[in-house]
Parts: sequence; structure tokens; C-alpha cells
Amino acid sequence: MSREVPEWIGKHDDQKVPDRVRLRIFDREGGMCHLSGRKIMPGDLWDLDHKVALINGGEHRESNLFPALRDKHRGKTALDVREKAVSARKRKKHLGIRKPSKLQSRGFEHAPKQRSATKPLTKRVNSFQEQ
Repeated sequence: MSREVPEWIGKHDDQKVPDRVRLRIFDREGGMCHLSGRKIMPGDLWDLDHKVALINGGEHRESNLFPALRDKHRGKTALDVREKAVSARKRKKHLGIRKPSKLQSRGFEHAPKQRSATKPLTKRVNSFQEQ
């Protein structure tokens, strides 16, 4: 029977994950990339990814870390940052913290007035018919 090891929790968000914890996480997931589902082979570059990103409220702890191939991880990180930027921008706008931009588009041209049944038609007289 193996002894139970307490979960590793980082003291701050920038703390490096110890190698022993990286190995535990890799073994826990069976060496599979949690983003692509592909087995991480020897020589492949991989990182630990926070399943719930730190900027979106995730914690820097062992239960939130998963192995991910480096190229897939960078793509997910870019999406997490974009998602946070959009939500922060909308929240600021709704709270009135950020003023709306003064720039406005020119808009659409007005359509010509439509004729209705109550208005008489004005006939256009061609110069050829007058002669």
C-alpha cells in the first residue's frame, strides 16, 4: 500500500512547480496531453497547464495542473487571455468605468421617401413629350 502525499499548493502564482510534482502529475494523467488527447512521447516539449486559468480564477495547485504539449498550451493560453480581456472590457463598460469611444461611423444613407396611396403621384414630364 502506498502512502498518501499531500497536494502541492503554490505559495504564489509565479512559483515554479517542483520536479517531483511535475512527475506526479504526468503519472496521474498517464502521460496524455489533456488538450489534444495525444500521448506525450520522449523528446516532446510539454508544459503544465492550469485547467482553469489563473486569470480566470483558477488556483496554482496540483489538482488544477495538467500536462499539455507546448504548442497546444500556448494556443489555449492565448484564448484564455482573449476571453479575460473581453469579459473585463464588457464589465468595465457596464459599470461605467470605461467611457464609450467618441468615434462613430458615418452611418447609412437615408432611403428616398416612399410614396403612399394617400399622396398623389407627381408626373415627370420629359422634354421630348412637351414638343
